[in-house]
Amino acid sequence: MKLKTRELVLAAMLSALLIAAKQAMSFIPNFEPVTLLLILYTLHFPRMTPLIIYVFVAVQVLLYGFNVWVHMYLYIWIILYAVVRLLARWGSYLLWIIVATVYGMLFGLLCSPVYLFIGGWSMAVSWFISGIPYDIMHGVGNAIMVAVLFIPLDKLFTRLKTTKGY
Repeated sequence: MKLKTRELVLAAMLSALLIAAKQAMSFIPNFEPVTLLLILYTLHFPRMTPLIIYVFVAVQVLLYGFNVWVHMYLYIWIILYAVVRLLARWGSYLLWIIVATVYGMLFGLLCSPVYLFIGGWSMAVSWFISGIPYDIMHGVGNAIMVAVLFIPLDKLFTRLKTTKGY
């Protein structure tokens, strides 16, 4: 996949927006704009989104250091990208709220395979079960974020694509 220079610049700007938005909201546990923004990026800029995801992961490693979560981040956001790509033709405001909610609530389950390799079934299951309250908060936070911000941001990205030729 070759991106033009202007697409690379846009990808860098969208990556910076993703990172800055996550950092700005990091004081609230499991209430993050990453899911919302990645849904929108996938819908509007599907060729750039994998690059944006891995720039995001790389910067998170620089900010927080390398740990077990890095392995999860290498695949967890690509799963969201794949789901959105599969559902894009049927996408609607309500569908994206549902996708974001379910994704947030399943986040711990989707991350647990890493713990399966580290400590076996008991570690993976106990890690998942202990994280259920956070996954519920994550799903509710995603639902609120998408319900409030999806439509205005969708219009903004549509305008960006049509006026700037992306």
